[in-house]
Amino acid sequence: MSNGNEENANESTGKLGSIKGVILAALFLAIIVGLGFSNRAWINSRTSGDPISSEIAEMASDGLVDQEAGTDEQTVDNIAPEDPYLWLEEVESDEALTWVRAQNDLTFAALQSDPIYNELYEASLEVYTSTDRLALGEPRDGFLYNFWQDAEHAQGIWRRAPLEGYLVGTPEWDVLIDLDALNVAERGEDAEVNWVWHGSNCLHGSSRCLVSLSPGGSDADTLREFDLETRSFVADGFTLGEAKQDVAWLDENTLLVNTDRGEGTMTSSGYANTVVLLRRGDSLADATEIFAGELDDVGSFASGYSTPEGEYAVVVRAVTFFEYLNYHVADDGTLTALPAPLRSDLQGFHAGQAIFGLNEDWTVEVAGEEQTYPSGALVSYALEDALAGALNAVHVIYQPDARSALQSASPSGGALYVSVSENVVGKILRATFEDGSWDLQQVDLPENGTIGIASTNDMSDQVFFNYENFLIPESVYFSQSGDAPTLVASLPTWFDAEGLTVTQHEVVSTDGTRVPYFLVHRADIELDGSTPTLLYGYGGFQISYPPFYSGNVGRLWLARGGAYALANIRGGGEFGPAWHQAALFENRQRAFDDFIAVGEHLIETGVTSPDHLGIQGGSNGGLLVGAVLVQRPDLFGAVICQVPLLDMMRYHLLLAGASWIGEYGDPDVPEQREYIAAYSPYQLLDPEADYPRVFMYTSTRDDRVHPAHARKFTARMLEQGHDIYYFERIEGGHSAGANLAQSAERVALEYTYLWRELAE
Repeated sequence: MSNGNEENANESTGKLGSIKGVILAALFLAIIVGLGFSNRAWINSRTSGDPISSEIAEMASDGLVDQEAGTDEQTVDNIAPEDPYLWLEEVESDEALTWVRAQNDLTFAALQSDPIYNELYEASLEVYTSTDRLALGEPRDGFLYNFWQDAEHAQGIWRRAPLEGYLVGTPEWDVLIDLDALNVAERGEDAEVNWVWHGSNCLHGSSRCLVSLSPGGSDADTLREFDLETRSFVADGFTLGEAKQDVAWLDENTLLVNTDRGEGTMTSSGYANTVVLLRRGDSLADATEIFAGELDDVGSFASGYSTPEGEYAVVVRAVTFFEYLNYHVADDGTLTALPAPLRSDLQGFHAGQAIFGLNEDWTVEVAGEEQTYPSGALVSYALEDALAGALNAVHVIYQPDARSALQSASPSGGALYVSVSENVVGKILRATFEDGSWDLQQVDLPENGTIGIASTNDMSDQVFFNYENFLIPESVYFSQSGDAPTLVASLPTWFDAEGLTVTQHEVVSTDGTRVPYFLVHRADIELDGSTPTLLYGYGGFQISYPPFYSGNVGRLWLARGGAYALANIRGGGEFGPAWHQAALFENRQRAFDDFIAVGEHLIETGVTSPDHLGIQGGSNGGLLVGAVLVQRPDLFGAVICQVPLLDMMRYHLLLAGASWIGEYGDPDVPEQREYIAAYSPYQLLDPEADYPRVFMYTSTRDDRVHPAHARKFTARMLEQGHDIYYFERIEGGHSAGANLAQSAERVALEYTYLWRELAE
């Protein structure tokens, strides 16, 4: 999960377990980055009179720019027309960027001048640029494909090595694309915005791949055809311009494409509404449209799956973020609906079976009789039955209990690998389908940690697993044909874990629900409330946060005496669909209550106290920490708010915000507006409140969560006289860092801030 370098992307191949994976990967990839990967070490006094606060506040109140500039013409009746900061929604206007650069300068001046900053920066940079990292990737056609960044390759290289040598620790890497060299050749040595790797999608049995490159790290990317044999982009090959898009191979000369094709082809969420057949040599204008969803959907997506039984292409209509309609695409473009409940995820195909994870109960006619399958289960049926129009059997592969959950399912060429969690501790099951039924066996891997399926081989039974916990760095294991997994490689330790202890606790939330959290700290701490403690949370989109190893958290926080807590609150996926759905819409406050309960428990048990308790969250987690900041400012001494949603009355009007209505509700609907308004942090900021100083960061190039959330919240805090550090990366997308040095800089700023605010 972290492999010591939390922002080093692994090989992406376009093969995802579900279309939700496409959207989540495009939506919240960066929150793995933020997952506790921003804490700091050492000590400095907290000075409420720091000149940075007064200078920024003066700039905000003086109106450094014309506050009428860039006013959004879209209005809803719940938006106060006198909002003075709408001009900050103009992402790259001269006025907005002048304001951003001024805030950055002040934050840099305050934090980079701290004696501890350079020490923390060098420690983080060593983690990020270390060559002692795991080269994870996908096994395919006898090779292991990997994307790699280090000190020499800041933007990264896409490479491959023969699998046989990789498995014994002697990989012979062959560089396919050098992004640093490509940037110099195409964008110049001093370009402000560089190409950022977004992944590859290779056609099985061919040398052709589709390579996605993003300008500056935004979700929108370009696509070019690449030939593995010639190590070059294909002249007159498939090429798509910058857009939020996905593609799937039908054959070497035909693609399924969802992309921006002009007026009427993009949803209000900013994703493509149509899927087309694009044949080699044709332009997008000549492509054949085979599917069109509704303009108020999240979007329609193309996905491809390779199996020993054949190639499968699927169009998925995302009605909302959590509701999907799936269609099998025949070679001629004919679509057939695949039976499944709206709230379900297509996990892939294996042995002729279509595999779905259910996020609601499913009642369906099977062999002439009505049957019901429970939410949370993993099920399958014969694809040929679905294409013929009647299901003869539905098989339950896995069914969790109340404190366990399906996390993912990954087909290989010889088996289906199922990742599950039991009370937020992972295990892997190997499932094989023979004689009309599934057989499950637990894979023999280390216990009491986080176990993941790193990658599988579509065409043979090869699979990589990874294991880690808070104190044990990530290890990679390999298995073939169901053999016992063998250790391939392990990360070195980045900090001395001796004397550290990990415990799991439960708190009772406001409504009586038991909520677990993990706590990492020195075993000999005094329970007198004096320990600087960082509490991380997310609580949304059915995303789970199990234990992880982080060189940054360990070196810059734990090893220096800090404690770290990870809250598994409702809204996440730790206990399946019900745990997620418990905090949707009008019940969003439950996630906030859970997080507050964990904070209170840390204080009640003497681990820490309000002056020494910091909180952190990003994206949806940024909403979480923003909400609890305005609700319980007395509980916390520091708040790191990363690429957040904060103006919930306008979130649906900004960038991809409309796609999240299925999580939060629609502010344009009066009864939903009422419960959203009850927690929207931007509107609830109070000039009379005593807030702790906040560290806010975002990215100009973030085209998921609009940077105006962070900008406007900061401007309003300053207007009201509150203290805040603001940092906006001019490039970097939702991860707020386009290369490793930038990532280390952001981490060092955050941990410098934490130690200044939380230490005595």
